[in-house]
Amino acid sequence: MCGIAGVLYADFGRSVSASTLTDMGNAIAHRGPDGEGTFRSGPVGLVHRRLAIIDLEGGRQPLSNEDESIHVVFNGEIYNYRELRTSLESRGHVFRTHSDTEVLVHLYEEHGPDLCSHLRGMFAFAIWDARRRELQIARDHLGQKPLYIYRDHEKLVFGSELKAVLAHPGIDRAIDPAAIEDYLTFGFIPGARSIFGRVIRLPAAHHLRVSLSDFQSSPQRYWQLSFRNESRKTEDQWKEEIHEALQESVAAHLVADVPVGAFLSGGLDSSAIVAMMAGLRPDRVQTFSIGFNEEEFSELPFARQVANHFGCQHTEEIVTPEAARDLDDLTFLYDEPFADASAIPTMAVSRLAAQHVKVVLSGDGGDELFGGYSRYSHDLREARIRHRIPAFLQQSLLKPMAAIWPKADWLPRALRLKTLLENLSRNPAEAYANTVSACRQSLRRKLMTADFSAALQDYQPERSVVAAYQQGQRDELSGMLSADTNILLPDDFLTKVDRASMGFGLEVRPPFIDCKLMELAASMPSEFKIRQGSRKWILKQLFESRLPKDLVNRRKQGFEIPIDQWLRGPLSDQVQTHVLQPGSPLSQWIDIKVAGRLYESHCRGTGRHGQLIWSLLVLARWLDAWAKPERTNQRSGVSHRVVKC
Repeated sequence: MCGIAGVLYADFGRSVSASTLTDMGNAIAHRGPDGEGTFRSGPVGLVHRRLAIIDLEGGRQPLSNEDESIHVVFNGEIYNYRELRTSLESRGHVFRTHSDTEVLVHLYEEHGPDLCSHLRGMFAFAIWDARRRELQIARDHLGQKPLYIYRDHEKLVFGSELKAVLAHPGIDRAIDPAAIEDYLTFGFIPGARSIFGRVIRLPAAHHLRVSLSDFQSSPQRYWQLSFRNESRKTEDQWKEEIHEALQESVAAHLVADVPVGAFLSGGLDSSAIVAMMAGLRPDRVQTFSIGFNEEEFSELPFARQVANHFGCQHTEEIVTPEAARDLDDLTFLYDEPFADASAIPTMAVSRLAAQHVKVVLSGDGGDELFGGYSRYSHDLREARIRHRIPAFLQQSLLKPMAAIWPKADWLPRALRLKTLLENLSRNPAEAYANTVSACRQSLRRKLMTADFSAALQDYQPERSVVAAYQQGQRDELSGMLSADTNILLPDDFLTKVDRASMGFGLEVRPPFIDCKLMELAASMPSEFKIRQGSRKWILKQLFESRLPKDLVNRRKQGFEIPIDQWLRGPLSDQVQTHVLQPGSPLSQWIDIKVAGRLYESHCRGTGRHGQLIWSLLVLARWLDAWAKPERTNQRSGVSHRVVKC
């Protein structure tokens, strides 16, 4: 696990300066505190910051083949590198190290640009082929590892994080208005777009080949997770195959030359991973948990229960509002506005774990594999109602009713029908896009300044969700899972974990997010994922006898913070100073008066706008820190009360 960056100039006579590579590497030094390496040759330059996990002595990068015609920088882990190495050695390849990085070099020699189809792991890498004068950049199947790319007529600049790209001189920092609307809609920026118009994120499961003769080539997809092909097997067969695949994935994710611990939330997914780890290794599993003083948000009692059940060496921490007051770490580590509030406790648990281990396993991906979110059950109930309503009534009756029905959060729940009416008047894909939108279009348009709204024309962020849903629409649940694995998983949840953990020199490995396991789960009929309202049904069947009895079927809580309460109290001064201040950078995009009315409604309890107000606060702080020629490199140190047991 590391950080990578590099430059390729279109002019073969132009050379990359050593100082430029040094600046780019320093910008992401937190991702690789164990060492730095660079490679320069004419128009190409590569830089690597290392977090040593495998082959501590021999795994330094950049790494080359025997005649130094191929050079690689790599961020991530290749879990099948041992099998690949054995196969390559049988074909005559000679290895000088025991690292998984060297496998990439020889695999490229053997298979060229098609090497990604042989890899199993999380990765972002760049390979310079001096003979072809070609740079190949690639990102893993599910988008676990990030890669940003800036390109104009004279240069291509890439990096694990935006700050590495911005360290190169002459980067266009013009903000993309569509990215701002994406952010307001979802709380993050999805897909290939970044906050800066000239910078893209290489999408998951894509590679880009750029040569001096074809400098403007486009990224190409090398893998696609399909939900359309259903495999019919018995219940017992599915249980056996899922158990074997998950156990094999956990075992592969445990391979390291340093201690490996686990994040433990107390939910089913992370508890299942800890159960697997406990059965695969002789030593005590080190587990790390985060909680809150607000008991309704804290899962610490459940995490302790699991840790005690498996005899884990358990460490936990309480997160207070102070963690959210100082947003310097959030704006520094995430580079772009990022409003998933669970980034705050994720940074806290990463900081905690990094004091003890270099690697942790997590339960990320279990909900997307097996249907774990409450919105899945909710939308399936809506789908059953929709099937009973004639199509002409959806348009002639429900759509007009949805338009006039008030958005009144103060009404009894039974009368809060606006979202239900909106969803029933839409097709399933459009309804799910509405469900996952944190701020819907009608409210977004009220919030935007006139200039901002005019710049967007007819842009609609929800279309990306609709397209991803339809791509996997075998049935309603498969459509939702397809949308989440293509958008929410890589661009929200995995982004959150990568930046939070790498910000403290910690590698997080999620065994559920394994391309082989996900292919298997995608082919599973929906009846084994949600059955009679019970979500993650097959996972519960597999672990109900291995976990504490009352844990498997308890209500899903989620890794959330009491953001609604904090915004009314400890964070109110932040909102007043950064969001509601006339003439602030935010006022270029947002109508401050409208934002003020929404905040007043939130404080009175007549509106539920906590997520939106938090999004505006994070955006305002980001604009203060990043949308300037000289960005801040300051990081804060937030103190927490730590309890060890």
